[in-house]
Amino acid sequence: MYQVIKMYGDFEPWWFVDGWEEDVTEARTFERYEDAVAVFQKEWVRLSEQFPMKKLKNGTLAAFWNEDDQYWCEECDEYLQRYHSLLLVETKEGLAKQATMPRVRPCKLKQGNY
Repeated sequence: MYQVIKMYGDFEPWWFVDGWEEDVTEARTFERYEDAVAVFQKEWVRLSEQFPMKKLKNGTLAAFWNEDDQYWCEECDEYLQRYHSLLLVETKEGLAKQATMPRVRPCKLKQGNY
């Protein structure tokens, strides 16, 4: 089975930090890889047209953002970017299970504290 997952949060999707599932806004499951790819590609085009900034990793993990979509993090003492993410993953059951990293603030990742 395959899933196309949409997320919104302060991490790019390739981090798969512990609790990443909390940022999921939509998940669609497909039996056939070709069907999942078609939906992923259609959504990728839509998000690309909507957001000026984008980054793609491994061809199946994408982050889209607008530099104005940030929020203030008291712990970090800085503004953090929010991302609209799109993933195409293979699953066995339920949401994709990926190796996860402990939940840390994005500013801590930038500082190399992880």
